[in-house]
Amino acid sequence: MSKTAETKPKQAKNKKYMLVRYGRMNSLGFFEHNETKIPKVITRVVVKTDKGLQLGRLVGQLSSYRGGQFKLSEDDVKEYFGDDNIDLPSKKGGKFIRYATGADLSEQEHLGRITRDEMECCRRFIKELDLPMKIVDAEHILGGERIIFYFMSDGRVDFRELVKKLAHEYQTRIEMRQIGSRDEAKLLGDIESCGQECCCKRFLRLLKPVNMRMAKMQKATLDPSKISGYCGRLKCCLRYEDKTYTELKKRLPKKSTWVRTKNGEGKVVDSQILTQLVVVEYDGGARIAGPVDEIEIIPPPQRAEKKQDDADEDKKAGKDKRARDGKRAGEDKKAGRDRRAGRDKKAARNKKQDNRKAQERESKEDREQGSKEAQEQGSKEDREQGSKEDREQGSKEDREE
Repeated sequence: MSKTAETKPKQAKNKKYMLVRYGRMNSLGFFEHNETKIPKVITRVVVKTDKGLQLGRLVGQLSSYRGGQFKLSEDDVKEYFGDDNIDLPSKKGGKFIRYATGADLSEQEHLGRITRDEMECCRRFIKELDLPMKIVDAEHILGGERIIFYFMSDGRVDFRELVKKLAHEYQTRIEMRQIGSRDEAKLLGDIESCGQECCCKRFLRLLKPVNMRMAKMQKATLDPSKISGYCGRLKCCLRYEDKTYTELKKRLPKKSTWVRTKNGEGKVVDSQILTQLVVVEYDGGARIAGPVDEIEIIPPPQRAEKKQDDADEDKKAGKDKRARDGKRAGEDKKAGRDRRAGRDKKAARNKKQDNRKAQERESKEDREQGSKEAQEQGSKEDREQGSKEDREQGSKEDREE
């Protein structure tokens, strides 16, 4: 509900109201009455709402009634119920009829018994009409003016024909109300994994949203089967300690925050919410856990000055290092030139020796070739001379004969 002045009604001075929770869904509202004295204990009452006569019970701080007038404002009621978004009526509606009698309670019990038959009849009609919906529960208004059926469905359902059949069957007004999985658990919830009845059915006054952040902050297991309730969503009990965890977490410094401890200055790397311990990493790499009360957060200006000093020292160290690197580079360059010059001289000397050896090999080959040719030429001349002499000797012998 908005907190603006337009939507925040004020109680009329000449009217008295009581805070009542009523109906199958435990709705909450203010009802006008003329009683001069309100009981100090939880009391069943009969109230008239826009749906008809319904059975309810007084709630809130019963000691807040003075002369029959509920003195708490809507903001006080919201604070009591622990939620600023509680659905309170923007206008005072309905009227207190009487305190519930034995006959009223008996009638309500009787209606509860016949409600089961009404649900079976409704399911039979749904099957005949082949409608995609599931009947969860039903509520027969105390005065008999209306029957409310609570159902679940994945989308919108055209149940006009179903309403006609039910109205003809029971000769009363029929209301179909679509609900979600959490409302189903609130209506039908049984024993949970903790061994207790579902909180939403047993005592929860409002079904507040629960998100995965709460489970992560409490370091609970993220297995969906263990943190999901009867409705298939995150368990409502994850919200119970969320406020405490949130307040304790605010006392802890964030990660990467620079702090000062008895061991020196360091950076926060981890923290434990319940034990209020902070793990600090120091310059040497050591990590030490200590109570949050024994650490001091270094303000950003001081840290900025230290960073500037460190930057100046780093700059000076960098300059000296560059100078050393430059000198070393010069020496390395000169040594490199000397090495290259030595390699060039050695290469030239080796080349000269190779050339000389090549020339000697060529000269030797030339001499050997010349000697071989001369030998071949002499052998040829000797053979020719011998052949000539043989021929002449043969001719001479022939003549002498």
